[in-house]
Amino acid sequence: MTSLGVVFRPQLPPERLRGYARLAEEAGLEELWVWEDCFLEGGVSAAAAALAWTERLRVGIGLLPVPLRNVAVTAMETAALHRMFPGRASVVVGHGVQDWMGQAGARAASPLTLLGEHLDALRALLRGERLTVRGRYVTLDGVALDWPPPRPVPVFAGATGPRTLRLSGARADGTLLTCATSPDGVRRARRLIEEGRAEAGRTEPHKVVVYLLAATGTGAAERVRAGLAAERAQPGAGVAGDAAAVADAVRRLAGAGADTVVLQPTADEPDPEGFVRFVAEQVVPLVRG
Repeated sequence: MTSLGVVFRPQLPPERLRGYARLAEEAGLEELWVWEDCFLEGGVSAAAAALAWTERLRVGIGLLPVPLRNVAVTAMETAALHRMFPGRASVVVGHGVQDWMGQAGARAASPLTLLGEHLDALRALLRGERLTVRGRYVTLDGVALDWPPPRPVPVFAGATGPRTLRLSGARADGTLLTCATSPDGVRRARRLIEEGRAEAGRTEPHKVVVYLLAATGTGAAERVRAGLAAERAQPGAGVAGDAAAVADAVRRLAGAGADTVVLQPTADEPDPEGFVRFVAEQVVPLVRG
């Protein structure tokens, strides 16, 4: 069955996260996703706080930009989250927005090479291995975690383009797709992921998470249209309307191959907490029913 969640957008001040996360859990939602967008809010700090403020809610970070992060630090923080909150954290790594990476002085000449090296090293460190690596971007000398996770931890990659989707299939354990992705885009992504998995000989399950830009109420269509235009979305992405319309959009993404659909409010959503209640109280029953 497809899992459902909501996004806490970093356009909201960090101090609103506590109430938002607790509301999501109390309303019965399964997942909350936070972002590490430059230069708004840190993904790991936000996720750790949301996990500490709740008991059952799963919290995803979508995503950590690898140009900004040493892989040893990513591994340490991921392991800590999984040891403190077993089974409740999801970590996604990805290229990041290249303009932002340039602003931070971290833009890579080959983002694909960097992401591949980061994924390989991160997954190995989380398995408890001791690594010595001399890559183009990742360099480690006898590094091992003193406190690796006690159980296997899936590492996701954020991906949009064909080469990154194949890379995710080959070297990640799951893939996160943006709100610009239509149901046809999910099917295409699944095909490319499977190509990468086949080339790498991967046979274990590969979970796909998709953001769905959604709005309801007055001005919903205009807000979604503007948000999708900013994302250069594929035709058929996003949804505006009542609970039935949103639930139908969720079902279309699930039918195309999404394991988790995360409802993403628009950046100018006038009532973020009301959006959480709308998803939990009106959309979820229709999807489940």
